[in-house]
Amino acid sequence: MQKGPTGGPCGPARGRGEGRGRPGGPGAWVLIALAAVLVASCSTGPGASGSGGVSGSAPRSNPVVSPGADAVTLEQTFVQVVKAVGPSVVQITTPSGLGSGVVFDAKGDIVTNAHVVGNATTFRVTTSAGKQYEGTLVGSFPPDDLAVIHVDAGLPPASFADSSQVQIGDIVLAMGSPLGLQGTVTEGIVSAVGRQVQESPQVTLPDTIQTSAAINPGNSGGALVNLRGQVIGIPTLAASSPAQEGGAGQAPGIGFAISSNRVKDIAGQIVQHGHVVNSHRAYLGVVVASTLNGNVAVVQVVGGGPAARAGIQPGDLIVSVNGKQVPDTATLASVLAQLSPGQTVPVQIVKPNGSKQTVTVTLGQIPGTG
Repeated sequence: MQKGPTGGPCGPARGRGEGRGRPGGPGAWVLIALAAVLVASCSTGPGASGSGGVSGSAPRSNPVVSPGADAVTLEQTFVQVVKAVGPSVVQITTPSGLGSGVVFDAKGDIVTNAHVVGNATTFRVTTSAGKQYEGTLVGSFPPDDLAVIHVDAGLPPASFADSSQVQIGDIVLAMGSPLGLQGTVTEGIVSAVGRQVQESPQVTLPDTIQTSAAINPGNSGGALVNLRGQVIGIPTLAASSPAQEGGAGQAPGIGFAISSNRVKDIAGQIVQHGHVVNSHRAYLGVVVASTLNGNVAVVQVVGGGPAARAGIQPGDLIVSVNGKQVPDTATLASVLAQLSPGQTVPVQIVKPNGSKQTVTVTLGQIPGTG
């Protein structure tokens, strides 16, 4: 033991600058811990209970807490779930970043988020055991923010639950690689089901599970699992606090996952066809932009699409769809997400000359992307 300035082990503690570590760094932490040991082991006067005290009695230790049987069972369940699902959750690295993925089937197909794969077509896939594989893109469907990649390896597939049975209050674990820390697990509950979330001006997710489990960058594409070890959703995004409430920052405890039933449907179509053949989502067939005066302007009309067949043209303003006002592109996407392909709805428009018209549009399928 290094002696203090007085020549004995119980002399004054050394100053911060006297340690081998820099102030505030690991060395400083060691010095603080050492100082605590020295204080605990030195006598403070007659009757002190430390080992250097007059009485010579051993220091008292805090009693060990004995958790209840229910707590132990819950803890063991957490451990078992992580061990069971962990091998099915992988890290996906692209040229522009990284995210997570879940093994979808025994053939080597892995489901993740479309925003994780981006424009990449090849990937590095790292398993929980540290093995790496070259992955290739099977297909991506940005409207639901889902994609499938494939590796030539027999990885253990996850079990996907029936998300219609998920209840508010269910305990869940989020598993993935947040901030590149592979194999990270966070815990929370299901806070809401059936949430419609605006991920971007172009993407509205109609059926998400809200959770209090921490969702951080890199968790995207991973697994939200129940205590049966079943995937109930694919973590996709975390909420941001509004700018008027102190700045746009991540809102702790509010994350969203794409429901497992939608994942099974969309990913299954991608695996089978290489793209989505039935999105179950309404499609108008226009490229739009929000205007400064609170309207949605039609920038482009897809030839032969639903809007074109109804007579909507570039330069028109879309005022409402199916009786609901659409003051911006996000609201338009949200309204369409609640409608179905084949459904016939009234669309109110304003022509460039200022005249108002209501046209009838038979909505189509959102085109899949291979």
